[in-house]
Amino acid sequence: MNQSMTPIRIHMCDDDPDDQLLVTDALEEARLGNPIDFTNNGKELLQYLNREGKYSHLIDQPLPGLILLDLNMPVMDGREVLSKIKQHDKFRSIPIIVLTTSKAEADIARTYDMGVNSFIIKPVSFDSLVEMIKSVTDYWFHLVSLPKK
Repeated sequence: MNQSMTPIRIHMCDDDPDDQLLVTDALEEARLGNPIDFTNNGKELLQYLNREGKYSHLIDQPLPGLILLDLNMPVMDGREVLSKIKQHDKFRSIPIIVLTTSKAEADIARTYDMGVNSFIIKPVSFDSLVEMIKSVTDYWFHLVSLPKK
């Protein structure tokens, strides 16, 4: 929740529908009322943030307060879209958490250099995913102060 007690919107960019479903289920299991939206690749994420194309109907809706970003996706991967988001004045303050299966030190170092806020390796069990979601949302929505959108 933010200061106005409106649940902060989460956006997940991940090409795996099973991962999208698991995160949705984990939010429900954690009893969090945060709405979540999904895109399947970096190009779609940029369209979503810019409210372009099939996302133009969202023009009056607030931007997400947190982005969960997979690295390995088709069309435009997480690294490329992360770079574009962090270069954009309107979007750069949105916290971005890389949520990926990659354990590569190069990915960890590179994404932090690019401005990612956190790098989390996708948990292997559902219970671990629920705990991760609780920790992430508790930190980003209750502990830190985020800029108003």
